[in-house]
Amino acid sequence: MSSVSKTAEVTSQRELLLEQGWASLPTNYRFPVTPPTLEEARAWCKHLAETHYENFHVASWFLPKKFRPHFHAIYAYCRVSDDLGDETGNREQSLALLDLWREELDACYAGKARHPVFVALAETIRICRIPKEPFADLLIAFKQDQIITRFASMDEVLAYCRYSANPVGRLVLYACGYSDPERFRLSDATCTALQLANFWQDVAEDYQRDRIYLPQDAMQRFGVTEALIASGQATPEFRALLKYEVAYAQSLFEAGLPLLEMVDAELALDLDLFSRGGMEILRAIEKRNYDVLTERPAISKATKIALALRAVSGKLLPWTRLKARAA
Repeated sequence: MSSVSKTAEVTSQRELLLEQGWASLPTNYRFPVTPPTLEEARAWCKHLAETHYENFHVASWFLPKKFRPHFHAIYAYCRVSDDLGDETGNREQSLALLDLWREELDACYAGKARHPVFVALAETIRICRIPKEPFADLLIAFKQDQIITRFASMDEVLAYCRYSANPVGRLVLYACGYSDPERFRLSDATCTALQLANFWQDVAEDYQRDRIYLPQDAMQRFGVTEALIASGQATPEFRALLKYEVAYAQSLFEAGLPLLEMVDAELALDLDLFSRGGMEILRAIEKRNYDVLTERPAISKATKIALALRAVSGKLLPWTRLKARAA
């Protein structure tokens, strides 16, 4: 077979994978025939952000209005990227879609955006001076999800979080005008903690998808096997392992809290809401005596309301610490 024929065959295979991949996703995720206007693109991102994830909608109440289009665009990019990797049910299709998405990211930075996400994102990138790296890093994580399902040590888990979680916090800081190493360091601690809290909450669910984020060396040290996880029995050994990992995640949350003192009051409220929510996940795990196998620990509706009210009080009452600091 000639090189031309091989190239044509590879192109045809890729097009088939892309078509099959798009078919398994919401129809509005596809590229429009003509690029939307900035107003249309921002409306698309806003709708996705406020209808797809309730926590984002709650948090958006506390964002300064001028920042909301940027947060909507960033969220839409993260949401669609994640779905391209997780929602097709086919590794080859996901990898093809993620490769295409990376090409579109490059096109966005070259001034050739076509998709609503990238049309909105291009304006956010321009205004907020956001480099390509954090967006590209997220795609590395989503591609890793298709290939890597086990982690030998916590160092490997943290390396994964460096791509999967930390870029999100950095994008938030960029959108709000912050780009210094110290704030990034504190944000990384919080974002990694949030990622770990979700991992420990979803051990059983992740195992059903053939993913184990618990470090293999820690599992061995505590006497926890994959067969034990598969059995769904939270043995004393498993509980001891989860207790250890929850404590580590809690320490990261605490390490990141000083960031709240280093950003403006309204962003601090938003960050506080997510940090406290993550810590509540860890408390929910603790309340179940670290049994995340027989039932997924979840934050109660009452706790969610309490967290929201805590943030509302900080926003509305002028005598609170945050408002006093902002004055």
